[in-house]
Amino acid sequence: MVYSQRSPGSWRLLLSLLLLAVWEPASSQVRYSVPEEAKHGTFVGRIAQDLGLELAELVPRLFRLASKGHGNLLEVNLQNGILFVNSRIDREELCGRSAECSIHLEVIVDRPLQVFHVEVEVKDINDNAPRFFRQEQRLFILESRIVDSRFPLEGASDMDVGANAELRYKLNPNEYFDLDVKANEEETNILELVLKKAVDREEIQEHLLLLTAIDGGKPELTGTVQLLINVLDANDNAPKFDKSIYNIRLLENAPNGTLVIKLNASDADEGINKEIVYLFSNLVLDNVKSKFIIDSNSGEITVKGELDYEDCNLYEINIDAVDRSPFPLTGHCKVIVKLLDENDNTPEMVITSISLPVQEDASVGTIIALISVSDRDSGANGQVTCSLTPQVPFKLVSTFKNYYSLVLDSALDRESVANYALVVTARDGGSPSLSATASVSVEVADVNDNAPAFAQPEYTVFVKENNPPGCHIFTVSARDADAQENALVSYSLVERRVGERALSSYVSVHAESGKVYALQPLDHEELELLQFQVSARDAGVPPLGSNVTLQVFVLDENDNAPALLPLPLPLPLPGARGGGGALSEPVSRAVGAGHVVAKVRAVDADSGYNAWLSYELQPAAGGARSPFRVALYTGEISTTRALDEADAPRQRLLVLVKDHGEPALTATATVLLSLVESGQAPRPSSRVLAGGAGAGAGAGAGAALVDVNVYLIVAICAVSSLLVLTLLLSTALRCSAPPSEGACGPGKPTLVCSSAVGSWSYSQQRRQRVCSGEGPPKADLMAFSPSLPHGPSSADIREAETQAEGEAGSMQEAGHGTGSRDSKISPWAEGGAKSPGHGGCPKVLIFN
Repeated sequence: MVYSQRSPGSWRLLLSLLLLAVWEPASSQVRYSVPEEAKHGTFVGRIAQDLGLELAELVPRLFRLASKGHGNLLEVNLQNGILFVNSRIDREELCGRSAECSIHLEVIVDRPLQVFHVEVEVKDINDNAPRFFRQEQRLFILESRIVDSRFPLEGASDMDVGANAELRYKLNPNEYFDLDVKANEEETNILELVLKKAVDREEIQEHLLLLTAIDGGKPELTGTVQLLINVLDANDNAPKFDKSIYNIRLLENAPNGTLVIKLNASDADEGINKEIVYLFSNLVLDNVKSKFIIDSNSGEITVKGELDYEDCNLYEINIDAVDRSPFPLTGHCKVIVKLLDENDNTPEMVITSISLPVQEDASVGTIIALISVSDRDSGANGQVTCSLTPQVPFKLVSTFKNYYSLVLDSALDRESVANYALVVTARDGGSPSLSATASVSVEVADVNDNAPAFAQPEYTVFVKENNPPGCHIFTVSARDADAQENALVSYSLVERRVGERALSSYVSVHAESGKVYALQPLDHEELELLQFQVSARDAGVPPLGSNVTLQVFVLDENDNAPALLPLPLPLPLPGARGGGGALSEPVSRAVGAGHVVAKVRAVDADSGYNAWLSYELQPAAGGARSPFRVALYTGEISTTRALDEADAPRQRLLVLVKDHGEPALTATATVLLSLVESGQAPRPSSRVLAGGAGAGAGAGAGAALVDVNVYLIVAICAVSSLLVLTLLLSTALRCSAPPSEGACGPGKPTLVCSSAVGSWSYSQQRRQRVCSGEGPPKADLMAFSPSLPHGPSSADIREAETQAEGEAGSMQEAGHGTGSRDSKISPWAEGGAKSPGHGGCPKVLIFN
């Protein structure tokens, strides 16, 4: 085919075909048509407009074409959305002699993903001339053949279709032969050379004719073959078949040796001229001879090679029946073998990945992959359906004939399933059906949708005070269910103020390991509870995190000696030890046994047993027995008997104050008492003595003391009433108020520790409270076990009960700052508590 040979009328025909591109909305498909051999740039259709796409979104949405096996025959101009011819389209190369020829395109756009199917029909043009398989056809004709004898000729073939392939023939003018063309039921032409005048071998031995095939295209194209006719002399009866054409239907894949047909020809001659030999005509092509074989004697045609419907479904076999005459005559017939399709081809699948791996937060309906299926068989044997196993959470959606989309059908969770192994099965409609499978591995990509999680929301840590700086006190650990950087956890402090200082001056946390370090020695007397939060954050975008609360209890050590309260009188006596002092106070000789003449008060900055003080009176110099004693737990100095004249007028008492720590720490106080006659004794002072000695009144002071005791009893009763009323109001308010959500709310029972002097627990209320939120303070808890070898007597217990409130007031007057600390109450101050040495569980005292 040469374009320069076309007339202006043919170009107008092409232009009209281009303008007849059609839009067919059926099955959501756009259809166009284009003539084959169209030039590069030839307009096919406004594909963007026909698909409902805006020109401005073609490039951002990654508009692209996909065509299975057709390369880049067609292309789209992204500026104007026009589909045009990109390279030469040869219809015969694409579809052979098929009546219908189309190019199937897939139009894919992203954001969101859409897939459109476009079918472009390739129109045939008359670009192939008729062609004979041989340049020359040789025929042998006896001179004795009668007029109207017929001789078969091989016709031409045209690669075009339709009218362009409709052939007509003509023979160059001559006086001996004419041409007869017939159409059979298979729509193929049967050419016969008809003898219209008897030939004479002695006149002309060989005739040369030119056979021309003309197609029905515009312009017409032709093909020619030379006919060489040799005139033979002799035998005047040729063998004759029952039929001129035999139509045979045969299953493909018939085994070798299968009988196709048994031919039978007859000859009216006698003798050797009647004997017939069956042969393939010299018109039979080599590929036909490779599939079939003929028995020359019997005329049986059998299968020789492999018959495949998909390669060729129709065979034309020209048979010659030749008699054995020295001048043989030949009879002719044609055997047309039409193969029947069997389901012998399994479906074929092509899977194109679109969105792998799939984000676990991908929306339902996301297209994962495109699947195209095909089957070389025909009819029901070539109809293919696809199925998916397992279906959850995916499904197959049929988008067009033999096209499917693998679509997300339900939500994904990588933490539950990180990879799906899917099997796509393609099955044809044959009986029995054939199938093919393909595996699709769908990996789920992680999304940061899980925050780091701690094993528990709160941890309690115990650290001894005076720890070395930088010591490791605890390790926090959080687990993140995500993967890779989304699961990479780092730790940090939730910064806040602890009193006047920042939290980061007390503790630090290692960002990777989660180890918590104390940056400085902790002091139980300054800070009993350090409560803070550690934050765990992953490395995802955006990052997710969670917090955990650490309650660090600073455990007390016996690092503070007892401290005597300051004396109210001027200078302490020289030589007093342990910060004690001496006080000279007159005591009447008329007082009786058990009279309290002074009281020593001391405090200890430690807690628990380390702050539990006992008082001992040191023996006097020279071994003389003192008429005074000191209460073991209250520090009250009282007479052991009535004073007499033999007692020295000046009594020097040395009181040893000792805590119950390991090892115990001590302090001493010196008390000077002046014994005077009853008439010389001044009125007793009501002031509180601490760290020294106080003297009782002389004679006649009993009435004054009774008055003072009455006042004290009245004051104690009033204070007790106020305390009870306050407790009742506080309880009522707590019950009516909603529970506090602060970190300082009532906590869990604290750990009870043991020591050589008994068991005790740490108070959660000290000089400085460290909380992460608002809420009522935690209660003090002191628990003692009966492990001491000696306990106070019942008299001491009664003295402790009587002096409990007076002590609290005295400590505040002394200005020692004890109002911010817990009162050091004897563990047996409760009436129901068991004293040491009685066995059983100790009484637990809780102070708010």
